[in-house]
Amino acid sequence: MNNQYIFNGNKSSRETLPNYHDYGFVVHEIKKKLHETTGAEFTMYADDETANEIWEVLEEDLKEEETEVRLISHIYDTLETFTVSSTHTTEKLELIVKPRISNALYYYPRYQTALVKVCIYQNYNEHEHDFLFAVDSNCMQAFLDYVLKRKRDYQHNYVTVFTDTEDGVESSKEKITKLVTRDQVFLEESMKKEIFRSIDQFFTEDGHFFKEYSIPYKRGILLYGKPGNGKTTLVKSIAASIKAPVVYWQITEHTSSYTIREVFNAVAKMTPMVLVIEDIDSMPASVRSVFLNILDGSTSKEGIFLIGTTNYPEKIDPALINRSGRFDRAYELKLPTATMRRQYLSMKQLDHFLSSEEMEVTVEKTNGFSFAQLNELYTSAALRQHYEGKVDIADICEKLQADNAKNKEVKWDSTFETSIGFN
Repeated sequence: MNNQYIFNGNKSSRETLPNYHDYGFVVHEIKKKLHETTGAEFTMYADDETANEIWEVLEEDLKEEETEVRLISHIYDTLETFTVSSTHTTEKLELIVKPRISNALYYYPRYQTALVKVCIYQNYNEHEHDFLFAVDSNCMQAFLDYVLKRKRDYQHNYVTVFTDTEDGVESSKEKITKLVTRDQVFLEESMKKEIFRSIDQFFTEDGHFFKEYSIPYKRGILLYGKPGNGKTTLVKSIAASIKAPVVYWQITEHTSSYTIREVFNAVAKMTPMVLVIEDIDSMPASVRSVFLNILDGSTSKEGIFLIGTTNYPEKIDPALINRSGRFDRAYELKLPTATMRRQYLSMKQLDHFLSSEEMEVTVEKTNGFSFAQLNELYTSAALRQHYEGKVDIADICEKLQADNAKNKEVKWDSTFETSIGFN
């Protein structure tokens, strides 16, 4: 192979090729630094497919004390080398200092691969470029394999959130700070066992069960029912109990055929994984056919465990669930029974404030309460105990029931029936 070039970045004239000269100068200086540091010659690679995966992994690696990556050098001596940032959880806000990704040459010795984000100044403008260098293609392939494995490992501690906007899909990561265990999920026992069994089987041995029984490696369930009855808690417990990526997709008025394809293209790189679509009834009517066509695709859902949630099942398009391969099962999360209310209030330790007799009265008086309302009842009881030294639980129940009557905007019929079913 002929390795000669017509134009050489560090030899070309700024007068004849001003923009290329400035670009080539920076690249040659980076390659020169790599050679001085490692003694090896490096080849530059284009990244047209991986989107942000490589840089996300680099950012995660820089957080670790023992890491695969090391800093060789900064590029410009007059640009920032650290960033002031924040970590905001449900418990506290922390301000932190972290290494800056841009303007730095990072190197993975094990894979003989280097990464650089750098500004190149041309025509009084600055243009940020991403560069990948490796000694050869075998090194680059080994590094890419590492990136995929590393991303799956650290994603276990995060939930990825996709939000549809006017400009496409915005992606963010939310750290799981409060784990929800399966013991904290209160459902009818048979339903709970069925849901978690299907989850466990899907993520065991990368779908061996599905291959053994010639079942398509994709699954979809729909969770529906009154607000506050545990749909989000169930999803959180699933996220905490599997070692696989979990993505929340937030449908908005900006959801379009473009954002739908963008989301499924992104999650296809993360399989096997869980895709949660909250309030799926809000999917704009104009794009439902596109969404259904993607669900029906032969490979578009391969390795995806799809979970849809809705508070208003009557608004669900019957075409979404009356066909295998879309949502295979629909589960109604009903108001808690007396047994479930007793178990939930005991788990919250309401019995620290009440006698056993008062607990039983509370269970009776909370008939018709959702889990969210039971949680509010406990909070109110704890506040009264803290400030007054005693708890009038009957008064709390009456006030919550009165508030519910005032704020109730949607009438739910306990005998509600819908066309949810399967052909």
